[in-house]
Amino acid sequence: MHDYFLSAIVLLVVIAVAVKSASIFITPFNIPFYKLYNPAETELGIKHPTTRDRIADHGYPVEHHHIVTEDGYILGVFRIPYSHKLQNQNEYRPIVLIQHGLMGGSDAWVSVGPNDALPYMLVDSGYDVWLGNGRGNTYSRNHTSRSTEKTDFWCFSWHDIGYYDIAATIDFTLKINGQGQQSIHYVGHSQGTTVFFTLMSLRPEYNEKIKTAHMFAPVAIMTHMKNQLVRLLSFILGHRNIFSVLFSNMEFLPYNRNILTMISNICGHNRLLRPVCVYIVQKFYNGRRWNKTALSEGIGVLPAGCSTNQILHYLQELQSGHFRQYDHGPKKNQEVYRLKHPPDYPVEKITCKVHLWYSDNDVMTSVEDVLAFAKRLPNKELHHIEDPKWDHDDFALNMKLRKYLNEPVIEIISNFEKSLN
Repeated sequence: MHDYFLSAIVLLVVIAVAVKSASIFITPFNIPFYKLYNPAETELGIKHPTTRDRIADHGYPVEHHHIVTEDGYILGVFRIPYSHKLQNQNEYRPIVLIQHGLMGGSDAWVSVGPNDALPYMLVDSGYDVWLGNGRGNTYSRNHTSRSTEKTDFWCFSWHDIGYYDIAATIDFTLKINGQGQQSIHYVGHSQGTTVFFTLMSLRPEYNEKIKTAHMFAPVAIMTHMKNQLVRLLSFILGHRNIFSVLFSNMEFLPYNRNILTMISNICGHNRLLRPVCVYIVQKFYNGRRWNKTALSEGIGVLPAGCSTNQILHYLQELQSGHFRQYDHGPKKNQEVYRLKHPPDYPVEKITCKVHLWYSDNDVMTSVEDVLAFAKRLPNKELHHIEDPKWDHDDFALNMKLRKYLNEPVIEIISNFEKSLN
């Protein structure tokens, strides 16, 4: 997340706390606009492009699957099973699962286009590519028994995304692939790394299902995180108090498909005002370093939604200096953990090969924290991005993404596969 975006988040957090405080005495403001599995049409009668649409537009075969987790959440995930260029649908295709960051979704991974986006590059290198979506975002807003109108749907943090969602998605990809594969390659950005660390440390049996893992801007220890606005916010919401309680268990930036669709149809591909939209976004963001296609494709897509508990959990990490489970407060911690404070994640149990990709200019992931965390991992390799200006969002949007990140990652994955022969 960029500094400007984070500034907006800080303001929205304050507003959200105030709104929730008022809603206790008035009415809930979290109103869903769409029912189960209805991603295509809006009440306005205009089409909102999904990840499936974006992939299909480039000629790739694409599938939209729904996965039910152990605790009842229904995840929408996308698959590019083979390359239409290679016509390799009858050949062995190793699985790669790619997981988004906080308030992101599968759309973010394909936004830079078929020449530079990691999913397309992997598919054209012979892989079976899956794009995950964590509970609560655009494609995963359903449950077997809970409604998004109720707080119990939003009572989760990134801990649950790791423990349940990533585990379920890994198992599902292995089953659907149908080639008898026992393990996959994993790529995660930001929160996509946090949830991986969570799963592999608490359910270490899943280490056997990972061939290589690639952590872009890994977030675990946050002691030296540089963003001053987030640090300030953590003093307020990073502890169990009246403010964090008011901010908990609700949707952050409530999802409204009508609004997103209107924006997409104004600024989307081949729309008349798209150049104007891109110009405006570039004025506020790092336009000179970011892929212009990605900037315009992201309009009307991001943010993709999350639970406020995910934000609270990160703010708790910043205040505690630990990579540990969610802090419910002393009383409930005793009930849940039988401890006054939540336990640290036993990351020493992460035995699979973990590649940590980090940079000097990342305001969310400091070099000091990455190196400190790496010391606790028994099987890791560090990859320092040489570009001194490379920041947190460059891992998804930079114009030189192919050179600095995607090609090296694919080379590592391919060399691993060659070593099996």
